[in-house]
Amino acid sequence: MIDAAQALQAAAVTAIQTHPALAQSLSGVFDGPPVRAPFPYISVSGALATDWSTKTELGREIRLALNIWDDGEEPARLHNLIAQTGEAIAAMPNQLGPWRMISNIFLRSLIARDPAGPWAGLTEYRIRMLRA
Repeated sequence: MIDAAQALQAAAVTAIQTHPALAQSLSGVFDGPPVRAPFPYISVSGALATDWSTKTELGREIRLALNIWDDGEEPARLHNLIAQTGEAIAAMPNQLGPWRMISNIFLRSLIARDPAGPWAGLTEYRIRMLRA
């Protein structure tokens, strides 16, 4: 049986990689921080999954966190990448293998910068799924 978080992560990566603007802008989408990758790129954080079952169906609530890294002088490009990532996540199909997405809710985003490093953007979603 494919895990709900695994199905969601695969769908999110595919959605980001096939989004026209993101495909042109990003150097890649990675499961964690890459050893060496040119900016900008996205790393998918480990998804936090909790039970969201009903009396008759197996369910999961998953917090999907995406980290977007950019080395631009200003955060404008990063703001744009976060918005485009939101478009890609919103466009994911509802059927993800044996799991059905019931809701896909944007929770928060944050942009920060270490003075000696690149810009870091975080965008997080709450996705509820039931086993189809």
